[in-house]
Amino acid sequence: MAQVPAPLARLGQRLREFTIAQRTIAIIGVAVLVLGGVALSTYMSQPRMAPLYSGLDPADASAIVEQLRADGVPYELAAGGTSVMVPEAQVYDARLNAAADGLPNASTGGYSLLDDMGVTSSEFQQNVTYKRALEGELAGTIEAIDAVEQASVTLAIPEETVFVDSAQEPTASIFVQEAPGATFGDDQIQSVVHLVAAAVDGLDPENVSLVDAEGTLLSAVGVGAAGGSTQQASDYEERVSTAVQTMLDRVVGRGNATVAVAADMSLESAERLEEVFEEPQDAPALTESTRTEEYTGSGGGAAGVLGPDNIAVPNEQSGEGSYSAEESDRSNAVNKVTENRSIPAGELTTQSVSVAVDDAAAAGLNVADLTTMVSDAAGIDEARGDQVSVSVVPFSTADADTAAEALAAAEAAEEAERRAAWLQTMAIGGAAVLLLLLVLAIALFMRRSRQSRELVDLGEPFPTGELTAGRMAALQPTEEAASPVLEAPGDYATASIPRVVAEEPAESQLAAWDPRDQAHSKRAELNGLASQDPARMAEHLRALMEEDARV
Repeated sequence: MAQVPAPLARLGQRLREFTIAQRTIAIIGVAVLVLGGVALSTYMSQPRMAPLYSGLDPADASAIVEQLRADGVPYELAAGGTSVMVPEAQVYDARLNAAADGLPNASTGGYSLLDDMGVTSSEFQQNVTYKRALEGELAGTIEAIDAVEQASVTLAIPEETVFVDSAQEPTASIFVQEAPGATFGDDQIQSVVHLVAAAVDGLDPENVSLVDAEGTLLSAVGVGAAGGSTQQASDYEERVSTAVQTMLDRVVGRGNATVAVAADMSLESAERLEEVFEEPQDAPALTESTRTEEYTGSGGGAAGVLGPDNIAVPNEQSGEGSYSAEESDRSNAVNKVTENRSIPAGELTTQSVSVAVDDAAAAGLNVADLTTMVSDAAGIDEARGDQVSVSVVPFSTADADTAAEALAAAEAAEEAERRAAWLQTMAIGGAAVLLLLLVLAIALFMRRSRQSRELVDLGEPFPTGELTAGRMAALQPTEEAASPVLEAPGDYATASIPRVVAEEPAESQLAAWDPRDQAHSKRAELNGLASQDPARMAEHLRALMEEDARV
């Protein structure tokens, strides 16, 4: 113990004075600090990772990982093994090493496939390679869209033939995987469909099928994008219902009217050719010609009448004759209108609108005027067969009561949650205050312990040699000496027990002095101190025993 430094000895002494609760708290605190330090050092020692390549083919990812292992570069795989992460400081070196080995070498195709074709390739190989190149180019273009992470295009291009009646239209099938957090809406669907349709000769947008990674059909062949006429009918019904509902909310108040719209869309698409000829009014003729013929002269002998023997009998009558004829040819200007229309699927055939108004809110309203307003807002066409009906009926309040109860329950739950949060905050604050008080109490206890270990000054040591008569008389305990008065607790450390100092001892008194009187005087002084403050006396005795143990 003599070789142990004084600060460590004092620290050990203080630790031995801790109670079980104090030692437990100290151990937990030290453990938390150690674990936090270890975690912080581990986190700080790990390198910061950055992507080396992303969206890799499995074969390329395997080759790059093998190369990183051979080079001793740490790596991590992400995004299902399609992305390779390396320390940020080694990204460029790793990329140069991979490029030196020709990695990544997998390709989705494109027109680069045509570079490897030889002169001995057959016509079938050329057609297939061209189709693969076109599919690869389209897939790469679609993947450039922000909402698309991966795409695949398959084209079905029929062989060209001179027989028009047996010619088939090309079709396309597209698979897209949406990027994380992106939304593939109707605009993106139309963009992808028309992009592919415009890149293939003779491909109609309605012959493009689009499917996402979840198996949802976004565009069907022969129907169109976004569900065709069915989706168009739903969109139309929602649009008309919103318009009518907004008008009714302003007229009868919110929640006092409900609207239902049913629209019938045509699923057929057709081509219509129409020609119209009209004669212009007051327009001159383009070309006009007239020819007139007129003849006059005497008549010849009249022919006879056949007799009974088929012999003509002469007619003695004769006279003069005339002939006239007129012919006119005119070419008039004619207006000609040729109209070729394409009628797509989704044309509105008929619609019906039903409106129900609460009788409590419809007081003073004219139902006929309200019907006219609904018809105008919905675009009702009676010639087309559209129908509209407006009814005034009492509304049920069950849903409103349930909603009110649910709202009250939600408010009560929110209030309870607020109260629980407030109690939790108060509990945390109280625990913090208690912990602070505990720390202050421990600090005060340690301070009092440090003060209690300071030695009490009992005055000058008694002489072992000569004593005067006055000192011998002072060895007897008196009331003042036996009970020293200390004004403050801190005075115990520096207080001196009062002593009576006499003159120099005489020789006769030296002969009568007994050393046991010194011990008796010491005991009397200690008894006086113990009667004043027993706890401090016990601490003093403990300190004396520890000092004796060290010696």
